[in-house]
Amino acid sequence: MDAPQKIADLGMLTGQLMRAIQEELFEKLAEQGHPAVRPRHGSVLALLGPDGARATDISARSGQHKQIVGTIVDELVGLGYVTRQPDPDDRRAKRVVPTELGLDEITKARAILAAIEHRHAQALGIRSFAAFKTKLQEITKNQLDWRRAGSADASAA
Repeated sequence: MDAPQKIADLGMLTGQLMRAIQEELFEKLAEQGHPAVRPRHGSVLALLGPDGARATDISARSGQHKQIVGTIVDELVGLGYVTRQPDPDDRRAKRVVPTELGLDEITKARAILAAIEHRHAQALGIRSFAAFKTKLQEITKNQLDWRRAGSADASAA
C-alpha cells in the first residue's frame, strides 16, 4: 500500500509554480523571437512601461539590490532590449527605457502570461481562480510585511 502523498509546503509549491511558469514563458518567448531573454531579465522587463523607470524604482519594486538590477540592466542594454536615458525629471538620474525589441518582448511576455492564467482559470473555474489569486496576493503581502516588520524591529533595537 502506498504511503499517503504529503502536500508540499508553501515555499515548495510557490517555487515549483514559479519555475514551471518561467519554463513555459521563456520557451515560448524563444519561439517568438526572444531566445536570449532569461528569467533574471524578466525581473526588470516586467516592471517597465513605454516610458521606462529609474533603476532605483525597479530595485524597490522588485525587491532586488540596486547592484543586481544594474547588472541585469547592463545585460539588457547589451542585448538591445533597453537603453539608459536621462530622466526628464532629474537630469542626474537615468531611466531604463525599453527599445522597440524590448517593447516587443514585454508585449509578448504579457500575452503569454495572460494565456497561462486563462488556461488555469478555465481549469479551476473563473471564480475559484480569482479567489486563489486574491488569497495568494494576501499571503505574499503578509510575507513581505513580515520582512518589513522585522527590519523595523531590528532598527528600533
